Amino acid sequence: MAPSATAALLVAALAAAAPLFARGSEAWWGLAPCALCLWQRWPYWVAAGLALAAALLVGRARAVLLGLAGGAVLASAAIAALHVGVEQGWWPSPLPGCQVPTAPGAPAASVEELMRGLAPAPTKPCDAPTYLIEGLPVSMAAMNLLYALGLGGLALALPARRRGER
Repeated sequence: MAPSATAALLVAALAAAAPLFARGSEAWWGLAPCALCLWQRWPYWVAAGLALAAALLVGRARAVLLGLAGGAVLASAAIAALHVGVEQGWWPSPLPGCQVPTAPGAPAASVEELMRGLAPAPTKPCDAPTYLIEGLPVSMAAMNLLYALGLGGLALALPARRRGER
């Protein structure tokens, strides 16, 4: 028996909630995202779309789409794990946008030349963790990792649980 449409809608809502919360944290609390933060959001939108499509279908198609939604959320978990490693200094970020803006390699002849060599807008480096709750040593990337693992596991378990009920 395939998972219910309600279960698929729940996964869709929870998947959409993560990037919406991240966007809200920017607007409400002024938190700045880095390039890896932004990358972590895309799999959630894919998962939400797949889960919504699953809610509209029946039978095996619903279970397959819900499983794919779970896989998409786990892709966000993988990006979050990479991000946590960058924050902890375990490895460098693979994205050039994650580097701290620096001046050109050659010594600048003047302050104006140095300023022209900097990025036009300040960017947040990926190795600078952002903490939502002061005093809690869990970064936004680490919170996303935990959330994505839980939601991805749920989305994958729903079709498996229903198969076991036969």
